[in-house]
Amino acid sequence: MTQTDPDTTRDNRWHAMRIEDVFSTLATGEEGLSSAEADRRLSEYGTNDIREAERASPFDLFVSQFRNPLIYLLIVAAILSLGVGFVPGEEPHYAEAGFIGLIIGVNGLFGFVQDYQATRSIEALRELASPDATVLRDGRTQSTDANQLVPGDVVHLEQGDAVPADARIIDAEELRTNESALTGESTPVEKSDEAAEDDAPLAERRDMVYKNTTVVNGRGRAVVVRTGMDTEVGGIAAQLGEIDDRRTPFQSEVEHLGKQIGGLVVSLIVLVVVVQFLFTATEPVAILLVGITLAVAGVPEGLPAVVTFTLALGAREMVERNALVRRLPVVESLGSVDVIVTDKTGTVTENRMTVTRLYASGSVVHPSELGSRSVGTDVEGRRIAANGDRYTDPEIADVLRCGALCNNADRVDADEYRGDPTEIAIRRVADEAGFDPTEERIREIPFSSERKRMTVVVENGENGELTAYTKGAPEVVLDRCDAILADGDVRELTDETRDEILERTRSFAEDALRVLAFASKPVSDPSADEDEIEDGMVFLGLQGMLDPPRAGVEAAIADCRSAGVRTVLATGDNLATAAAVGEQIGLDPDGALEGGDVADRSDAELERTVEDVDVFARVTPDHKVRILSALQSNGHNVVMTGDGVNDAPALTQADVGVAMGQRGTDVARQASDMILQDDNFATIRDAIQEGRGIFENVRKFVNYLVSTNTGEVLVVFLGVLLGSVLFPEQFTGTSQALILTPVLILWINLIADTLPALALGADPHAAGLMDRPPRPAEEGVINTRVLASILSIAVLLALTGLGIFFYALDRTGSLLRAQSLLFTFIVVGELVRIQVIRSRYDQTLLSNPWLLGAIALSFLIHLAVLYTPLRDFFRVVPLALVDWGWIAVGFVVFLVLNVLVSRLNTRLFEPRES
Repeated sequence: MTQTDPDTTRDNRWHAMRIEDVFSTLATGEEGLSSAEADRRLSEYGTNDIREAERASPFDLFVSQFRNPLIYLLIVAAILSLGVGFVPGEEPHYAEAGFIGLIIGVNGLFGFVQDYQATRSIEALRELASPDATVLRDGRTQSTDANQLVPGDVVHLEQGDAVPADARIIDAEELRTNESALTGESTPVEKSDEAAEDDAPLAERRDMVYKNTTVVNGRGRAVVVRTGMDTEVGGIAAQLGEIDDRRTPFQSEVEHLGKQIGGLVVSLIVLVVVVQFLFTATEPVAILLVGITLAVAGVPEGLPAVVTFTLALGAREMVERNALVRRLPVVESLGSVDVIVTDKTGTVTENRMTVTRLYASGSVVHPSELGSRSVGTDVEGRRIAANGDRYTDPEIADVLRCGALCNNADRVDADEYRGDPTEIAIRRVADEAGFDPTEERIREIPFSSERKRMTVVVENGENGELTAYTKGAPEVVLDRCDAILADGDVRELTDETRDEILERTRSFAEDALRVLAFASKPVSDPSADEDEIEDGMVFLGLQGMLDPPRAGVEAAIADCRSAGVRTVLATGDNLATAAAVGEQIGLDPDGALEGGDVADRSDAELERTVEDVDVFARVTPDHKVRILSALQSNGHNVVMTGDGVNDAPALTQADVGVAMGQRGTDVARQASDMILQDDNFATIRDAIQEGRGIFENVRKFVNYLVSTNTGEVLVVFLGVLLGSVLFPEQFTGTSQALILTPVLILWINLIADTLPALALGADPHAAGLMDRPPRPAEEGVINTRVLASILSIAVLLALTGLGIFFYALDRTGSLLRAQSLLFTFIVVGELVRIQVIRSRYDQTLLSNPWLLGAIALSFLIHLAVLYTPLRDFFRVVPLALVDWGWIAVGFVVFLVLNVLVSRLNTRLFEPRES
């Protein structure tokens, strides 16, 4: 067989070619390939797989946790602590280095565990086995792994099959496929072997079938033209590698904060070193130790660990609500979104065609009135009683019976069907109403695109009567009818009644319903001509169906709206369907646009348009990315939801990409930041609420940690400079003369700071989170008010603490006692500071038992340091009663000033900036 060029399969427009030309180009035919040729092509083209982005190894995941400016600064401090040992007469500071290493390790462990668990969970969602394909090779039909298919293979397709590759139809018998995962269209696409127009869009290429779609009806044969990454789905997957992952605002802010702190600490170190070296007689080793101490004091060691821990708590809470977070920072990002761009099929709708209207004898009935309740009413108030398959309104019963009999859908189990989605919907509504037809099918006259109707002839097992049942397009079925069943009687079908039925059909269609008509008549000869059987029928009624919104979606969108989060619908479905569904879920369908309108607008025009349009229809993946980019250019933080392959580029581009775990394709899940394991749009609302609560908790402990660390920096910075002037003998002649040693500061940061800060991560969320607008996209964790609070409290802590330190040093002459007093005052002051911050959110200490326990534990551990042999390791002394009296005085002064400053900040800044 002639060899074919791999580039040919990518570049040819197979849908526009005659099947003979396709065979010629691929050097194949209706008999397919030989096994030897298939093996040769497999080595030439590669396997029929969609390649994924390379996954990070567990080692890479672990190492990535330490890529943080704060961590870099701590590593330098640890190295310097050990490096002191190279100075003659000095010993390495193992305690300081060990503590720093412990803190770095804890932070890395938190992040690694969460990321690794998310990776494992995503792996569990993947299909581990490749589906089988029925292929013609060596002149015989055989089953093979779909990943072994090559261009030129001839495959057989049956109802229920997954299409294994992009292929050109050879012949088709009532073949229809569901391409919603690729195009967003919820209605099955009828296939034929006739070549399409060269410029036909993907959704209108009736002679092609595509990988990752499914056969819902009929059968056919097709020749494979593209495999693997050359398929349509492969092209979309390839785009994912071209779109850079957007860093969340929180990631950027934490990194920026780390750089700011690092720059500030380095600047202070340089300043202190220069001043001490030029204007004092401080020994070089003492200057080095001051630098290490400033580095340790300035870095909020617990911040990375506490941030990671708090985000992990949020991620765990979301998993319990069926939302799997793939990247921890996304948890916080959800709290700042103000736009949700959602796909329709399978996201806000059920991805399941459902009969929502029944029409018979001039009345419209909702199927919900026929199911579980024994008695219901139609929309005009008439009573409808159900008892098995018998109804007081025979017209409704006959419409349902006709739909159940004129149907090829199979019921697999209680709630699972196989077949065409439209026929499944008709079969399901009959089943839910209690029908269990026993008639035996004698003949079927199948549906075709030309006939636009289907007819079956059945025999009643009890009396042997033969009846023909027909369903199809309303205007076609009406043309075959000359009578109507009305009020229990068969009457003449007048022109006036025909017009009424057609008007009802138009009304249903305006509500985006797909409408089918039903008719029947007794027959005597089941083998008669088709026209004879289908002529002179009795019109029974209509069934209108659509892919309905999921339960709770409308309420979830309303909740998001009250929280200042706008929802935009972007779907591949037609404009009428998109607008109707949008209206049903509470969106404004006025001004709805199609994808072509998006393509025709410039970037500037689209940026103006997206602010006013709630519904976009007939959109392609490129259109979705442009819509997202326009929203993001306007300063919005955007969530994109989706489940199809066609959603993957936009999921990657979004600030938060949310994929469906049940109906979602693997490509969509891999492109997302979060996966909804229950496919419930309402879970996004819950995630936004959780994200807002997490942000408030993050803001609390950032305020707490940075203000306390800033206070410690000021204590060391001002204390060393003042000490060199006030007590030159003690602060210049020995390397041990420090306001606070690095090990004491590390202990404060690890125990007094980090334990309560971790408990803050579990703080209950404030009431009314979803009754306020999202914070501005540009607003960070440290806003104007938080910054003012940090600086003012840090100054108060430093001045009050240094006052106690120098007073004690002057009264006792003991540096160790003065350090012990200052050490204890900072611990107590910081523990009190945490509740002052929480009071801004109307939270009492008892509202968080974990925090209460952390504060008590931190204080008890501190007492153990003072009054057990641990004091020798930390180089502190036990405090006497009089010492506690001095601390109490300083504490009262600090608390009063703290409250006064907090009230002043309240008056100066907006309350929501707390």
